[in-house]
Amino acid sequence: MLDDKDLKQEEEAETPEPLHTEEETPTPVAEDEATPVEAAAEEVTEVVAATEEVTEVVAATEEVTEVVAEPEEEAAVADEEEEVPVVAEMSAEEEVEETEEEEVEEEDLELPLEQLIVGSAHDEFDWATSTKHGKAYPKDQFDQYLVQYDATLTSVFENEIVAGRVTAINGGDVVLDINFKSDGLVPLSEFRDMPDIKVGDAIEVYVEQQEDTRGQLVLSRRKAKLLRAWESIVDSYQNGTVIRGTVISKTKGGLIVDCSGLETFLPGSQIDIKPIIDYDSYVGKTMEFKVVKINETIKNAVVSHKALIESDLAEQREAIIASLERGQVLEGLVKNITDFGAFLDLGGVDGLLYITDISWGRISHPSEVLQLNQKINVVVLDFDENKKRISLGLKQLQPHPWEVLDATIKEGSVVKGKIVNIEDYGAFLEIYPGVEGLIHVSEVTWSNQPINAREYFRLGQEYEAKVVTIDRDDRKMSLSVKQLSKDPWSEIENLFPLNSRHVGEVKNLTPYGVFVELEDGIGGMVHISDLSWTKRYSHPSEFTKVGEKIEVVVLDIDKDSRKLSLGRKQIEENPWDTFENVFPVGSYHEATVLRRDERGAIVQLPYGLEAFAPIKHIRKEDNSLAEVDETLTVKVIEFNRDDKRILVSHLRYLKTSAAKPNENVKKEKTDERQKTRTAVKKQQSSIEKETLGDLDVFSQLKEQLGNEDEKE
Repeated sequence: MLDDKDLKQEEEAETPEPLHTEEETPTPVAEDEATPVEAAAEEVTEVVAATEEVTEVVAATEEVTEVVAEPEEEAAVADEEEEVPVVAEMSAEEEVEETEEEEVEEEDLELPLEQLIVGSAHDEFDWATSTKHGKAYPKDQFDQYLVQYDATLTSVFENEIVAGRVTAINGGDVVLDINFKSDGLVPLSEFRDMPDIKVGDAIEVYVEQQEDTRGQLVLSRRKAKLLRAWESIVDSYQNGTVIRGTVISKTKGGLIVDCSGLETFLPGSQIDIKPIIDYDSYVGKTMEFKVVKINETIKNAVVSHKALIESDLAEQREAIIASLERGQVLEGLVKNITDFGAFLDLGGVDGLLYITDISWGRISHPSEVLQLNQKINVVVLDFDENKKRISLGLKQLQPHPWEVLDATIKEGSVVKGKIVNIEDYGAFLEIYPGVEGLIHVSEVTWSNQPINAREYFRLGQEYEAKVVTIDRDDRKMSLSVKQLSKDPWSEIENLFPLNSRHVGEVKNLTPYGVFVELEDGIGGMVHISDLSWTKRYSHPSEFTKVGEKIEVVVLDIDKDSRKLSLGRKQIEENPWDTFENVFPVGSYHEATVLRRDERGAIVQLPYGLEAFAPIKHIRKEDNSLAEVDETLTVKVIEFNRDDKRILVSHLRYLKTSAAKPNENVKKEKTDERQKTRTAVKKQQSSIEKETLGDLDVFSQLKEQLGNEDEKE
């Protein structure tokens, strides 16, 4: 346990010597005033020794005293910094004054200690009492000083952005003062965008930790920049504000833009209002953008430069559309060419020039007349204020070609042009740009053979044609190619008389015949039945093919209908006059099966003649049907010279062959019986009937003959 002397020494050792300025003058205290203090201290010591409760109160008193003394000391130090610096060596007179001040402080402890002894340890203790050397302030003044001191410090919280001031730059670190109890260090590498940083510059930083494991304040300028950049991006997305960024690289489908340290994506379609092909030309450029999409989770954003351009052009577009009138002529820039037309920039608003409004003549693609970035004058044909659509025309700036068509072009005139369009019903011949005439398929050739316009004509081919009809009001013209030459049908009887032979080219095959062209514009048809005297064809392709040359005979001429009937088999004599004697009904012949179906078979007789055998007439002895290429013996059962038809039967041949032996046997027996009867009659006439026995012999012979007849 500590005695009162040791307690006093311990209190003096713990109390630091206060610093005083020259203006402070401590109050002198007499030596005899220390006696009551010592007595009080002795009583306190006894109480502490007697009860542990009083000891705890004293200890608490010392802690409270230290807490109260610390702001007083800091206030004193602040006053000293504002006034004259402390003198290094104190004079003897100042030491005496200091001693007197300590005695005054000990005297001040007398009353509180007595109250502690008499009253309760907690209720009566004055916690504001300090045992350290320092100047005591009234409570209201003390509170005022605390408020002033707190005002010099800033409340700093982690994960927030605060403003700081550069106080020093040491090596690779920047020292920042953020009005906290300690300064923070930020690596100099985070200030690469500020090469001219200097002491005194104001910087925003992000508070990562108030104290790390070493008790230091951890700050980050990079995170502060990223947070500020993200706040700017979110503000741009929500409020439509404009941000600036630098294109740093090219990526698939667009560009990467650095917006205040945060990378964003710029799609290729959002770079400009016109299509961009060369992305590399934008790398390194600083541009303005609008944020069109954000992702809060991964802190990513999509920006657009096109949106800014469109917003700038919106007002111009409204002004232009408000001033538009039909028939107004404007200057436009060709910005895009498609298959169906071209888009023109009219100074903030786009218009469409359809391909049909580019030229009075026919063109297959707008690029034949227009080029990208070409400036042209166009006329406003129509516009929709609600849909912001403008229809433009280029050809309307020139008069219609039909209005200035040469008056010499009339019916019967011969014109020249090129094929610009082909349809199933004919082809369109352009004689001037915008002036076309129709060559109908019936006006291509004098022949009645059908013409396939798509096979006959070719786009771009040049033709001469004769004007058949012309209507300038309806802007229509009919042309003819065949009328450029003389109609060969006017002298058809002289060129191709009846029964005359000619060689023609097969032009077409149909199921019922062959079309043969004898000369340009004149042709006829050979019916399938007139191809051969002896053979029957199911289709003309079995006889000939397109492009072959065949010899034909003119059978008939229909001048009004412009038709010729031709024949191929008539070149030879009709063999059926001879066949009637060679293949009479009932005759037998060898035949080969050529074809067989469910109805019957076609067989070939001698001399190449074909005949038909019904299905039941080609059964063999084993009741099976004859196969193709099998040779049979057939019997002619019908011969029609007019229809040129022969029917044969193998079954009839088989029946005839089986019946022939029976007829021979029967004939021999009949002959023998006849001879017997003749002999009997002769004998009867030469011999007389003499006896009854002779009669019996004749009776027996008669019965014998009767039995033989029954057997037969």
